[in-house]
Amino acid sequence: MQHSLRLDQQLVLVTGAARGLGEHLVRAFLREGAKVVINYHKSAAAAKTLANEAPEQLLAIQADITDSAAVQAMFAQAREHFGMPVTTVINNALPDFSFNGDARPKVEQLSMADLNQQFTGVVGGALNTTQAALAGMREACFGRIINIGTNLFQNPVVPYHDYTASKAALLSLTRTLSHDLGPDNITVNMVSGGLLRTTDASAATPEAVFDYIAANTPLRRVTTPAEFADAILFFASPWARSVTGQNLIVDGGLVNN
Repeated sequence: MQHSLRLDQQLVLVTGAARGLGEHLVRAFLREGAKVVINYHKSAAAAKTLANEAPEQLLAIQADITDSAAVQAMFAQAREHFGMPVTTVINNALPDFSFNGDARPKVEQLSMADLNQQFTGVVGGALNTTQAALAGMREACFGRIINIGTNLFQNPVVPYHDYTASKAALLSLTRTLSHDLGPDNITVNMVSGGLLRTTDASAATPEAVFDYIAANTPLRRVTTPAEFADAILFFASPWARSVTGQNLIVDGGLVNN
């Protein structure tokens, strides 16, 4: 059995990949020679512009990750285009959400609709991509599933109740899937960041918040999307072939438990 593939041998699918952190993830894998599927929902122009930068390695495919049939079709299209199954899935897509603490729903206004919107996108989306990837990963005797989490589990300084609860559920799914899929040589891990400077989601964050985080972070700066993306490469690389069910916090040392 081949326990690992080099990054330049992998077909990587990144959800929510047209902009923000997703674009940085695409560029990180592209730099390492991987073939990458740029999944997008509404950002067609941005996705196609990005794909056109390296058409031999990049393919943009529209799919709502909450639609299991659309996700299955996306994986089939990716396989047909590149002539190989998707080996690596990065569950990055985020339902509509703005990281602005002043605008978050307070507990008095929080509803199950708020929670369900996040659960459906974050947990449901990851379940759909995992199920769509399984047959190809088992055929290849190799699979890497990497879920994007948050350091708000450990440090809920801003109570984004709906967002954090859905990411906590995704961490639980990460751990149970790692046990279930380990015999198939499929690893499942999570990489959790804090506020990143800057993505579309954090664009609404007041400057004072960035300054406060930097001052309380050992590295004295806010982690960038490119730095965060580099940590994702580790879990997809041969160096992480014996790492599964883990949650790595990448936030410059702000949270260290």
